[in-house]
Amino acid sequence: MRGYTLIEVLVGLTIIGIVFSAGFVSFREFSRRQAVVGVAKQIKGDLRLAQSSAISGKKPTDCTAILNGFNFRVVDVSNYALEADCRGALAPAMVKNVTLPSGVTISVSPSPNPIVFKALGQGTNITLGGSATLTLIQTGTNNQATITVTAGGEIK
Repeated sequence: MRGYTLIEVLVGLTIIGIVFSAGFVSFREFSRRQAVVGVAKQIKGDLRLAQSSAISGKKPTDCTAILNGFNFRVVDVSNYALEADCRGALAPAMVKNVTLPSGVTISVSPSPNPIVFKALGQGTNITLGGSATLTLIQTGTNNQATITVTAGGEIK
């Protein structure tokens, strides 16, 4: 009679369990890193939206005055907003308000907050030769991502 002994089956199952455990831990870390990378890509997209809207002079419908530019404002550690800054208006016109996924926080250093993309390609409110850095940090891990906006409006 041919077959496997109980010891051979147990050794095989133990090896499969060890390989599965190692793979699961690696996959979990990969998923966590990708969460931060995904949020960074979303923020870069929103920065580019604000920049392109400012360059084109595209105004939201509730902005009836002259457009000064578009603001990217960090509201708090888990929220940011895109706003159209219309001259003479009491408050900026809200374009988009975003809440970050739980466990991911955002900060701006050094100032300014908001980062303003001025209308019709007039640059930003960042000091000439300087830059603003948005830092995303995932709580409970060492995962982070940075986004830099230069005075000329380059987003990297």
